[in-house]
Amino acid sequence: MGWLQLWGRERLPPGPSTLVIGSLLIASEGRPISPAAIDFAARIGLAPGAAVHVLSIARVWGTSFGLPNPGLLPNKHEWEEQRGQVAGAIAVLRRHGIEASGKVVGTRQAAKKIVAEAKLFQCDAIVMAADPPRHWLIGNLMWSHEPYRVRQLSPIPVYLIVEAPT
Repeated sequence: MGWLQLWGRERLPPGPSTLVIGSLLIASEGRPISPAAIDFAARIGLAPGAAVHVLSIARVWGTSFGLPNPGLLPNKHEWEEQRGQVAGAIAVLRRHGIEASGKVVGTRQAAKKIVAEAKLFQCDAIVMAADPPRHWLIGNLMWSHEPYRVRQLSPIPVYLIVEAPT
């Protein structure tokens, strides 16, 4: 089971939520969308008829001497893997009675793209799965630190669902 980290140290109270959200983005920087994140999104307090969007990033690995290089783009298998994750998340949301749409985009800057997509969909909040926090110097160099970058860049609340260490 995961626990929630919202804007730092606060945690969601165990009782029913009084927060009402009209539009929600469930995002992933490429990792599988965790069942805990989907369950949290399903019980967060969505308004009737709320728009739920699922976004996953297919990682572009960089450029070659400043020029785009097709060898650094996601291959067909990576695109299909991300599409499968989005489709799976949408299926679980539908079982909860929530209609959702999904999208996969390729980018090198996942955090900026996630925040831009949330702005495009006019979302009230973002939900993401995340690794446990690391020291800022070590974590900032890792791709798995993207959810924390999203939290830093986002003008709307970002709910990070962190798996409890075993």
